[in-house]
Amino acid sequence: MTIITALTQERRLVTAIPGPKSLEALKRRSDATSGGLGMSIPVIIERASDAILLDIDGNQIIDLGSGIGVTNVGNSAPRVVDRVIEQVQAFTHTCFTVAPYLGYIEVCEKLNAITPGTFKKKSILVNSGAEAVENAVKIARHYTKRQAIVVFEHSYHGRTNLTMALTAKNMPYKDGFGPFAPEIYRVPMPYSFHWVGDQATITQDSIEMITHKIEKEIGAHNVAAILIEPIQGEGGFIVPPDGFLPALSKYATENGIIFIADEVQTGFARTGHMFAVENENVVPDMIVTAKGIAGGLPLAGVTGRAEIMDSVHVSGLGGTYGGNPLACAAALGVFETLEAENLVARANHIGKILKDSLRAMQAKYSVIGEVRGRGAMQAIELVEPGTKIPNTKAMNAVVKYCQSNGVLVLTAGTYSNVVRFLPPIVITDELLKDALGVLDEALASL
Repeated sequence: MTIITALTQERRLVTAIPGPKSLEALKRRSDATSGGLGMSIPVIIERASDAILLDIDGNQIIDLGSGIGVTNVGNSAPRVVDRVIEQVQAFTHTCFTVAPYLGYIEVCEKLNAITPGTFKKKSILVNSGAEAVENAVKIARHYTKRQAIVVFEHSYHGRTNLTMALTAKNMPYKDGFGPFAPEIYRVPMPYSFHWVGDQATITQDSIEMITHKIEKEIGAHNVAAILIEPIQGEGGFIVPPDGFLPALSKYATENGIIFIADEVQTGFARTGHMFAVENENVVPDMIVTAKGIAGGLPLAGVTGRAEIMDSVHVSGLGGTYGGNPLACAAALGVFETLEAENLVARANHIGKILKDSLRAMQAKYSVIGEVRGRGAMQAIELVEPGTKIPNTKAMNAVVKYCQSNGVLVLTAGTYSNVVRFLPPIVITDELLKDALGVLDEALASL
C-alpha cells in the first residue's frame, strides 16, 4: 500500500492560479458536467491535508472554507483515515435497516450523549443536511399531528423540494424550480446590522413580530415546528441578538411546538461550542447535524427527544445508504479527534485571531460594515463606504485577489456581499495569519 505523507502546512504558489494543468482539466469539467454546477475556485485538487489544498499544478492553497464547514478536524485527519481503511476492509454496505451494524449504533449513541439536553434521546442517520432537515420536519409533523412549519428570512436548509421551500434566498437556490411544498411560513429574522436598536430592543421587537404572525396568520395550534439555524450560514453568518433563541424556544415549548435547531453548518466545535445553541444554554427538542460530522464522508443525523423520535411507525424512517458504515467509521474518527485535540477550545482560539484581525481591518477599511460570528465561523459584510448598502463588487474583487494569491475563501449573504471564514479547526496560527495577511492586501487593493 502506498503511504501518502501529509502536506506541509504552508502556502506555496508555483504557477498562476489557475495553472495550465487545471485550465486543461477545467475544459474537461465543462464538457462533462452540468453547467448548473457552480465553482468557488478554478483549480483541480489532487491532495489535501489539514488546512492545505494541493492542486494538480503543485500550488498549495490555504483552505479557509473547509469544504463549506465539513473538514473541521482537517482534511484526511489520521483518526478518520485509519477508521475508514479498517472499515472498508471489513465491509462497505449492508443497509442498516436490512442487516444492522455497530458503527451506526455507536454514532447514534455519541450524538445522543453530546447534543444538548439531559433527557432521553434517540437518533437516525441519513446522507445529507437536506435529507436530515426533511426527516426532522417529517417526524415533527407525525408527532404533533400538525402541518405548519415556521422558518426565517435569510435561512438556508437545502436544495431538495421541501428544503428549497424552507430556504429563503431565491437565486441561485430556488429560481425556476417550483412549485414548492406547502405549509411553510416565513417570519422575520433579527439582523442586527440592518435593524435599528440595541440587542435587547431588537430581540423584543423581533419576538413580538414573530409571535404575532404565528398567532394571527397561522395559528400556533397549527404549527408543528419552528426550524432555525442558531447562526445562519448561507444567509451571511447572521448571529441572532442575545436572548432571541431562548425566547423563541420558550414560546415553542409553551405552545406545544417542536423547536428544531439546524446545526448543519454550526455543529461539531465550529462556533467554540460543540453546538451553537449551547452559547445561550438553549436545549432544542430536535437537532439536525451534517457537514462536520464525518470529516468529508456523506453523513447526517437527526437527534431528538426519545418520545418524538419513537412516534413514527416502524419502517417510516430509513433509506438505503443512510448511516453507511464507511461514513459512520469516519464520524467515530471525528468524535475521537474533537476530544483528543480539544478542538472546542481550539475553535475559540482561532475565533480570537480571526475577530481581532478582522476588526483591525475594519478600522482601516470603511468597506467592512460589520465583523460577526463566533469561534471558527466568522464573516465580514462589505458595504459602500459610509453606508449599509451591499457591495457585491468589493466582495468579488476580494475573493478574486485571495484566490489568485493562494487563499480559498467563500462568500455568502442574502445580498451577496459577505465573505465568510470557515477554516479547519486544526489550522496553525501561522497559516491562519498568513491567509489573513493576504486578505488585508486584498482589501487594500480596493
